[in-house]
Amino acid sequence: MPETPDTLSVDVFKVLFESAPGLYLVLDPQLRLRAVTDAYLNATMTVREEVIGRHLFDVFPDNPDDPDATGTANLRASLERVIASRMPDTMAVQQYDVERSDGSGFETRFWSPRNNPVLGPDGQVRYIIHQVEDVSEFVALQQHGDSAQQETDELREHTERMQAEILRRSHELHEANRALHEANGALRAADDAKNQFLSRVSHELRTPLNAILGFSELLTLSELEEGYRAWAGMIHSAGSHLLALLDDVLDIARIEGGNLNLAVEPVPIRALLVEVLDLVGPIADAADIRLNQAPDIPGDWCVAADRQRLRQVLMNLLSNAIKYNHPTGTVTIAVEPEPGEQFRISVIDSGRGMAPESLKVLFTPFERLDAAKAGFQGTGLGLSLSRHLTTSMAGRLEVSSELGEGSTFGVVLPLAVAIPGDHEAGEGRLVPEGTTRPAKVLYVEDVLGNIRLVEDILAHRPTITLISAERASVGLDLARQHVPDLILLDLHLPDMSGDEVFELLRADPVTSHIPVVALSADATAHHIEQLRQAGVTAYLTKPVAVRELLATLDRLLPAAPSYRESKSFR
Repeated sequence: MPETPDTLSVDVFKVLFESAPGLYLVLDPQLRLRAVTDAYLNATMTVREEVIGRHLFDVFPDNPDDPDATGTANLRASLERVIASRMPDTMAVQQYDVERSDGSGFETRFWSPRNNPVLGPDGQVRYIIHQVEDVSEFVALQQHGDSAQQETDELREHTERMQAEILRRSHELHEANRALHEANGALRAADDAKNQFLSRVSHELRTPLNAILGFSELLTLSELEEGYRAWAGMIHSAGSHLLALLDDVLDIARIEGGNLNLAVEPVPIRALLVEVLDLVGPIADAADIRLNQAPDIPGDWCVAADRQRLRQVLMNLLSNAIKYNHPTGTVTIAVEPEPGEQFRISVIDSGRGMAPESLKVLFTPFERLDAAKAGFQGTGLGLSLSRHLTTSMAGRLEVSSELGEGSTFGVVLPLAVAIPGDHEAGEGRLVPEGTTRPAKVLYVEDVLGNIRLVEDILAHRPTITLISAERASVGLDLARQHVPDLILLDLHLPDMSGDEVFELLRADPVTSHIPVVALSADATAHHIEQLRQAGVTAYLTKPVAVRELLATLDRLLPAAPSYRESKSFR
């Protein structure tokens, strides 16, 4: 059967490579020769059997009679850059002295090399393809004459000057290339430092907010006098505002750094609007604003968007429409198809409106127009972030306004086909009753305030027994002794990282089956995805909402027999 491109053997590829007209070497990371083309062998006057498997610089050393030779040192530096950066490296024109096969001395060559990495599945350099272009004839023009008599002194001087200029410029290119690699390395280091800084800031600020929001939410759910309940609500509101500000600042930084990750999927519009309007309903009631309910649109109308980010945009637009409205004003949601297979979601308010000159700077970060003078709380980041997020989802955010008549913000996003089985979310109880049978939960956390918070939250789940540990080593011992039904694991512990704890739990046959819910103030999408790939059952970002934690426990812990569809369970 004739060979096809899909059935070519390794031997055939070997023959094809060796017959290639270019000058190529294949090196491993230890700089040993693994393959070489016939053209390269001819140019260097070497034999394949004598060079394969040997170190590159054992085969091709510098001319020992030339103390100023730099070819080997420059090539070694280029190859080391390729291995370190995993990026191609183009070298300046180099002068090499190639030893004659008969041992009678060296011939001077001028080569323009390029080194290309070949990466393995792990992303590391497996091979380096060393490519050479021979420019000796171009550089040494004096060799083009048919005889010495035809060569004048003027031509010789001109040729030598040209050769020197080419070498000078090639070395300048080499230095510029080296500086560029160093600059790229500095940029990568700066980007890594920025990501670490964002992660650290997120953790350090979210950790105290976890206690502030958690305990204040518990207070609002307890049997307090009306005045105290109002105070608790104010604390929770202020903490939520601070959390929103933190999220906005971090999101702006991620967008500017190109690190914003989106999960675009079909998002049912009606279900999302019901959810968002319910969330902003108390805000509208407190401001005496009439909030028109979600329009009666088909349930299968969907847009292509990141659900969480679209909710963030709509929440911001609705909050602004309420904040900058008149008492007894109205806020209305409208949804309509747009040309080009798009939907427009409009937020229409009857508020203050804006002048044309204000619209020109409306989306500028930290620009609040006259909001500060009017006593409105805010940072001026919400609209800028909303436009960035909408644009990142292949949509656009538009605004029209008339001073004194109100404003209309329109979010235009691509249409998407609904996924079969999607259903609209319904609202449950404020704190729904649990359905779990008696269960043990181990909480590994070094902040006593957070442990106390979870203890108080679990007062709403009396069937759950909480075991706590403030150090990773103690938590591992307790997990082996008690074999809990679920482990809540903080990822920032003093004696060991949460990632290491999780690996040890999974490696131990006694604890490998226990569901692990990771808790962290590091809300970066990259970290969350890493944990999910590692096998973490669920991930909760601090500050953890009371309802969110209870819902997660209800979902993961075994249900009581009366709630089982099947009577047989273990």
